[in-house]
Amino acid sequence: MNVAFEPLSEPGLELIDPIERVRYSLLTDAPVVPSTADPDAFRFPVDDAVAIECSSITLPTVAPVIVRDEAGDVVASAEHFSHEELPEGTYSMEVSVQLRIYLRVESDVTISSETERTSIEFGEPTRVVVGGRSKHEQPAATLTTTDAPEDIMRTVTALSSSLKTTTPERSLPTLRGHPPAIELGDELSIPETIEPADTGVAIELPPTYRYIYPAATLAYYLGAEMVPGDAPRIVTDDGFEYDLDGPGGFESEVVRVLKQVFFLDCVTRTEGLYPIDLHERQRLEREVDLSFAELYEAPLREQLEAYLDVPYDAVEELLPQWKLTTHVSPTPESIETLPYLVNDLAVIRTAEPQQVSASSVEETGMGAYTRGAAESSGGASGGENTYVQVESDDAIEQAWVGDETPIGVSKATPEAYRNRFDRDPSTGDIAITVVCNDDRMDKERDIVDEVYGSRADLPFEVSVERDLRTDELADVLAEPAEFLHYVGHIDDAGFRCADGTLDADTLDDVGVDAFLLNACQSYDQGAKLIEAGAIGGIATLSDVINSGAVRIGSTVARLLNCGFPLRAALEVAKGESIVGSQYLVIGDGGLTIAQAESGTPILTHVESSGGEYEITFEAFATTSGGMGGMFMPIIESNKTFYLNSGAIGTMTVSEEELFQTLQLENVPVRISEELHWSSELSAETLDF
Repeated sequence: MNVAFEPLSEPGLELIDPIERVRYSLLTDAPVVPSTADPDAFRFPVDDAVAIECSSITLPTVAPVIVRDEAGDVVASAEHFSHEELPEGTYSMEVSVQLRIYLRVESDVTISSETERTSIEFGEPTRVVVGGRSKHEQPAATLTTTDAPEDIMRTVTALSSSLKTTTPERSLPTLRGHPPAIELGDELSIPETIEPADTGVAIELPPTYRYIYPAATLAYYLGAEMVPGDAPRIVTDDGFEYDLDGPGGFESEVVRVLKQVFFLDCVTRTEGLYPIDLHERQRLEREVDLSFAELYEAPLREQLEAYLDVPYDAVEELLPQWKLTTHVSPTPESIETLPYLVNDLAVIRTAEPQQVSASSVEETGMGAYTRGAAESSGGASGGENTYVQVESDDAIEQAWVGDETPIGVSKATPEAYRNRFDRDPSTGDIAITVVCNDDRMDKERDIVDEVYGSRADLPFEVSVERDLRTDELADVLAEPAEFLHYVGHIDDAGFRCADGTLDADTLDDVGVDAFLLNACQSYDQGAKLIEAGAIGGIATLSDVINSGAVRIGSTVARLLNCGFPLRAALEVAKGESIVGSQYLVIGDGGLTIAQAESGTPILTHVESSGGEYEITFEAFATTSGGMGGMFMPIIESNKTFYLNSGAIGTMTVSEEELFQTLQLENVPVRISEELHWSSELSAETLDF
C-alpha cells in the first residue's frame, strides 16, 4: 500500500505512511483538492504523487528543505532561522521528515523558517506536484540455505543485493534497502533476481559461524563477496589487502573497520547529493588531510583503501555511538535473524554466554507489595528458562539471539521481525488499549491514560479496560491495535483475570503489534504473544515491586508517546527504578508506537554553567531513520547537522534559549541525573 494523500479539515494535505503508521501535514493558504500526478516527475523515486494548487505551503515543524534545479544541482538549503529567495524557475524540493516528501513547482520560491515552522511561498496560486515515499523497507525475496558454512557465506554475500547505491550515500538509511530474508532448508536456493553488489571487494574468512556472523554487516555494507580463506582479511580487485585479525582480535577489528568506513562515508557524501554543513566533517578536517571531493568520485574499493589508511585514533572520538550490538549464538538457527540485524547495521558478536541461576534473577523487594499473584512462587519467570549474561559494550541498545533468556539485554527473535512485515497497512488512528486487572494498580492506569494520545499532532484512539474476564482479555489481544499496556498480575498459568487465568498459549492469533506487560514474571506470556503474532514488547523476568513498576510503566508510556522505539524507551526508563533490571524487550525492539516530532527521538541533558546552561542532545536512531541519518538542534546559534546516534556536542545557551528549545516539543530532559519532561519545566526546576 503506497503513501496516502488526504485533505485536512483545515486547509492542507496530509501524507500518511500506512505501513510505518506515520503522517505529516502540509498546511496551505486555501483548501485543496488533490488530483493524480505522475510519480516520474521527480529525480528521486516516490511511491505516489498528487497535484494541488496553492499560493503557499507551511510545514508544521522546522524541517530541512533542499531545493534542486532541473539539472539536479542544489540551489538552496533551508534549515531553521533560514530565508531563501529563488527566481522564477522549475524546482524540486525535498522535505526531510518522518517520511520522504518531494515538491515540484514552476514558480519563484521563498522559503523561510522560524522557531516552530517553515513556510514555502509561491506568490500566487501555483500547481504543486507532491510526491511521497515511505521509509518502510521489507525483504524483496527469501533466500534458503543449508547449515553448511560455505552455503551461508554465499547467502550472506547475496544480502548486498538490496543496496540502492554503492556510493557514499549508502550511509543514508533510506538508500541501503532491507536485505532479503533467510530460511534454513535442505539445499541452497538464491533466486536469479537477487544480484549482489559488484564492488570489487571480497572478505576472506575461515568458513565457520564464528567468523561469518560477525562479518555479515561489514560484507553487506561494502557489497563484498564473502569467500572461504585461511585467515580473515579484506581483498580488492586492485590488489589491496587488509588483515582483519588485529591486535584486539577478529571481532574487534571488524567492528573498527565497519565504524570507520561508515563514518568516513557519512563525511564524504557531503560532496554529493546532500552538500550540507556536517559537524563531524568540520571536526575531522582538523585531524586528517583527505580530499573528500576526489574520494566521492572514486570507486568504492579505492575509497576503502583510502579510508583504512587513516589511523583509527584520528576518527575514534568522532564516531557516532552505535545504535545496536547483538550477541549471537554461533548456531545455524541464528542465520534467520541475520538480515534484520544487518538492516540495522548492527555490530554482531558471537558469544558463549555465561549461564546464571534463576535465583540470581529475582528482585528481593522484601516486605513490599509486588505484582505477583497471591500464590506466586516469587521466583524468576518460567521454570524451564535458561538464563544467560553476555558481555556488554558501548552501544545504545543491546540484544541477544539464541534459545536462552538474556539478563540485561533484549531478546531478538526472527518470528517477531516476520510478524512486522505481515502487519496490515492502516491509515486510521493509532489504537492503544490500557488494561488494568487490579484496582490496587489504578494509579498507573490513570497516569498512562493521560499520557497516551496527549499529542495534538497525532490521531490516537485510547481505550481503557478493567477487571476483564478471560474471554474479554482474549478478545482484546485478538483485536488489531498498535499497543497494549497491561497492568495486573501474571503467574506461571497466565494472565490473572476476574474469572480465572488466560494462557497466551491458547490464543490462535494476536492482533496487538506491541505490548508492555507490567506484571510480575510476564516474560513467558510475552514470548507467547510474539509466537502468536505480536511484533515486540516489554516484559519482566521476576517479581517487581508495585511502586517501582508504576515508575517504569509511566516512564515507558511517556517515552513511547514521544516516538522512542521499545528498546530505547526501556533503556532510558530502567534508570528510574531499582526494578529496572527486571525488564527486557522481546522481539523487534526497534518498533515505534508513535513518530517523534523532530524525526529522531531525543533525550536532552542540561547542566548549569555560570549563569548559562550546557545542553547536550542524546539522539536515538530508529529502524526507519537508522544509522547515518542527521539531526539539527534547533538553537539559533547552531547552523550545522549532526549524525543522529548518541550524544551530540555540548552547547552553551542562555535560559531564554534553553526554554525556547525545550518548548518546541515535549521531550525527556535529564537534570542532575533526574528525568523530567520539557513541558513541565520552569525556572525553579532549573535552580541547581
